[in-house]
Amino acid sequence: MIGIADYGMGNLFSVSKALERLNVPYFISDDREKLLLADGLILPGVGAYKDAMNLLESTHLKETILTFAGSGKPLLGICLGMQLLFEKSEENGESPGLGLLPGEVIHIPKQDSEGNQYKVPHMGWNHLSFRKKSHLLDGLTEGYVYFVHSYYVHGSEGVLTATADYAGVEIPAVVSKDNIYGMQFHPEKSGRLGMQLLENFTKRVKESEAVS
Repeated sequence: MIGIADYGMGNLFSVSKALERLNVPYFISDDREKLLLADGLILPGVGAYKDAMNLLESTHLKETILTFAGSGKPLLGICLGMQLLFEKSEENGESPGLGLLPGEVIHIPKQDSEGNQYKVPHMGWNHLSFRKKSHLLDGLTEGYVYFVHSYYVHGSEGVLTATADYAGVEIPAVVSKDNIYGMQFHPEKSGRLGMQLLENFTKRVKESEAVS
């Protein structure tokens, strides 16, 4: 069963409804012991990085997530939840993250090197380009997914799985390393491709459960 971490800043409704459409059992909880018993864990997130980290600290879910990650069971961060997996963010002043993946979160530029202007936040459909093999991409072809964000992960080349081009930069859209996965976009709002990506994560959870 998949646990969805409830720390006060996650889009719990849309993520849970997506899992229901996939007929995948789940629960939503802020309880450490219950979350650690899950076969897979989803860390959702909307809002500001520093506020999210403060809430993870105050609810003691930060150490829960770190412990879960260390167990080897699959962990997925979505949108802000993906950004929290990295080392730090510059949003509203520097703030440390969970440090599970290398890289820092910085603001999307409003113009590229040629002076072309871009709207920030990066909002709407953008093409997903695959960069390396991952369980999340099994059986899938490139397509479009839905983004809403003003910050992106920089310096994460070693974990890049899929990217999207915006404002003259390569936006990390899917990241993966061992049992840690992240999606910058909202898979539950990204049509068929988004749901396929989420389904592949749930399959990874089932595979991990069978091994254990």
